[in-house]
Amino acid sequence: MARCVLVVDDSASVRLAERVVLTGAGYEVLEAVDGQDALAKLAARPVQLVLTDLNMPNLDGVGLIRAVRTDPAHRLTPVVMVTTESEQARKLEGKAAGATGWIVKPFTPEQLLAVAARLLGA
Repeated sequence: MARCVLVVDDSASVRLAERVVLTGAGYEVLEAVDGQDALAKLAARPVQLVLTDLNMPNLDGVGLIRAVRTDPAHRLTPVVMVTTESEQARKLEGKAAGATGWIVKPFTPEQLLAVAARLLGA
C-alpha cells in the first residue's frame, strides 16, 4: 500500500508540482487548499506525512500544525513546512508549533523526495 502524503497549499501550481513529484515516486497524494480543508481531509482518512504552506487563507500553516498536534490520531504525523519564508523567526514559530521540518520554495524534486523518504522510512 502506498504511503499517503497530504499536500496543503493555496497555490494550485505548487500542489500540482508536489503531486507530480510524489506520485512519480509511488506516493499517494491528497490535496487541500488551506488548513481548514486539510483538517477535514485528515478527519476522513489517515496520512503518513503532511506538507504545508505557511501563508494561506482561513487557517495558516502554523495554525494547522497546532491543530494536528492536538489531535491524538495525528499528533505524531510528520508535518513539514514548504514555504517561501526563510526567516529564522518564522522557522522558530513553526518549530514551536510542532513542525517536523522546513523546505524553502522553490524546491527541487530531489529535496522533496529526500525529505519524504527520510520521514517515511522509504
